[in-house]
Amino acid sequence: MTQFVTKGDAPLTPVQLEKRAQKCIKRIWPDQAREKSIRLADGAFDAFMSTFSANHDVNIANNTFNWQLQEYGNAVARLARYRLADGRAEVWEDQPTGEYDEEGIEVMESVLVQTAIEPLEPTVTRLVYSDDMDAEPTEETIENPLITTDVAERTAAQATVDATPQPVKDAA
Repeated sequence: MTQFVTKGDAPLTPVQLEKRAQKCIKRIWPDQAREKSIRLADGAFDAFMSTFSANHDVNIANNTFNWQLQEYGNAVARLARYRLADGRAEVWEDQPTGEYDEEGIEVMESVLVQTAIEPLEPTVTRLVYSDDMDAEPTEETIENPLITTDVAERTAAQATVDATPQPVKDAA
């Protein structure tokens, strides 16, 4: 069978996909048999290649789907992380201890399941040095580079989610 990429597989690079296609052709039609068919002009290899081309189009489409699925998953995971500018709240859960009180009610214990993370400072101060060797460095206040990177990554992740076709989203 010449259709070897299915939806949900790990995505292949274009080079990997082409190498697998060539291996598939060589396995089914070794060089000697291929050359003989071409030399005799019997049409057998041409018929095989017509079928193979149609199946390879399916391989390419499935591989594209797999790449989109992987990128969509990465983007959703990135968006699920907390915003550095906002920090993250502490989360406690009541969980059963496995013990029961005298009335037969399960004893619960409050457990910390997510620690709090303070938001980053929105700006940072850095020293700026001039070209004049005798001049004293000056301080400059800029947006926190970690927050800037976080916002850019979230924007790129949201763009990926927005551009993902619905069938890929449904498969995630």
